[in-house]
Amino acid sequence: MGRIHCNWHRPKLRTTSRYGAIQESEHVYIGAGMQPFVGKTEPVRIFEMGFGTGLNAFLAYLEAREAKVKIEYEAVEAFPLEKEEYKHLNFAQVMGKRELCESFQMLHQTPWQRTIRIGSWFSLVKHKTSLQEFQTSKQFHVIFFDAFAPSAQPELWTAEVFTKMYDLLYPGGLLTTYCSKGEVRRTLESVGFIVEKLPGPYGKREMVRAHKLQEE
Repeated sequence: MGRIHCNWHRPKLRTTSRYGAIQESEHVYIGAGMQPFVGKTEPVRIFEMGFGTGLNAFLAYLEAREAKVKIEYEAVEAFPLEKEEYKHLNFAQVMGKRELCESFQMLHQTPWQRTIRIGSWFSLVKHKTSLQEFQTSKQFHVIFFDAFAPSAQPELWTAEVFTKMYDLLYPGGLLTTYCSKGEVRRTLESVGFIVEKLPGPYGKREMVRAHKLQEE
């Protein structure tokens, strides 16, 4: 998953197996969030809350290559990993994509605030800022809401934040998150989302997908 712990001084990687993280991200963000738009609209525009390890972006990049669909990906990250941290991440090898190790590293090495194309199908813009300070006039088809748990980052699970997420979506857009707590679902509903609980990835009972209504 893309989430990282953040303390006052620097981020720390979440302590979980990399294969388990890959399974969770594929299920929650790619399967439930991105794939419903593949083949229906192009480019698919994705916004990620929490670039973190770059795993979610890498999985979207792989999907773009394999499905031959253009993906425009933007992400915010207030506490990016240092080179000494991300150079040891081996998601590409774990997935049997050793030939794409350089592409994964490029996700982290690209400059901030600039649109960078990685391959024929995928473009990336990273914003080194907090979600609260992030401003854009763009809208997106999908939001990968990969903040850490509400108990660790309660400021990112508020009605104010979810209103901002709602406004970032095109009508008919989706927000997906691993978190299915009742308070999170109620907050999403309070700002206008239609919320559904879906089966979670292995080891988790449920996840949430929130829909922004189509315009009448």
